[in-house]
Amino acid sequence: MSNEPTSAAESRVRITELARAARICMLTTIALDGRQVSRPMGLQEVEFDGDLWFFAYADSAKVRQLRVNPEVNVAFSDQKHHAWVSISGTATEGFDRARAERLWNPLLKAWFPGGLDTPGLTLIKVHATSAEYWDSPGSTVVNLLGYAKAAVTGRPPKAGENHEVTF
Repeated sequence: MSNEPTSAAESRVRITELARAARICMLTTIALDGRQVSRPMGLQEVEFDGDLWFFAYADSAKVRQLRVNPEVNVAFSDQKHHAWVSISGTATEGFDRARAERLWNPLLKAWFPGGLDTPGLTLIKVHATSAEYWDSPGSTVVNLLGYAKAAVTGRPPKAGENHEVTF
């Protein structure tokens, strides 16, 4: 697939690819005192109709925060592929056993030692309302040469493609 999408549908596909490749993201919620709070989370599934899924504890600060203010941001950084994704959306929390079974990964036992029967286990669903991504298809060497050229010429480097999508 070209890194230059020509439609919103192609941009959504590219966002899905980039988010899946990165897997770890920063989930930002609004604290009860109005501060933005971010923490790393492991993405379980991207259904790019725009839904992202995460496991969490129902009594965690992030869940308490999204119950009061469900507006969140999810940011992915994939240094290996020189790509970044920022997804804004609305989060909801609730445990759905069938979905949890589909999403469960044995590595999650490190955080949820009782598996799907861990007391207080819940799911966070983030439904995207908009997303933006930056995709730099060149290698690190190519990007460094671009920065060096920018330093000499005084013109900003070409950082790759940037696209915005609404859902």
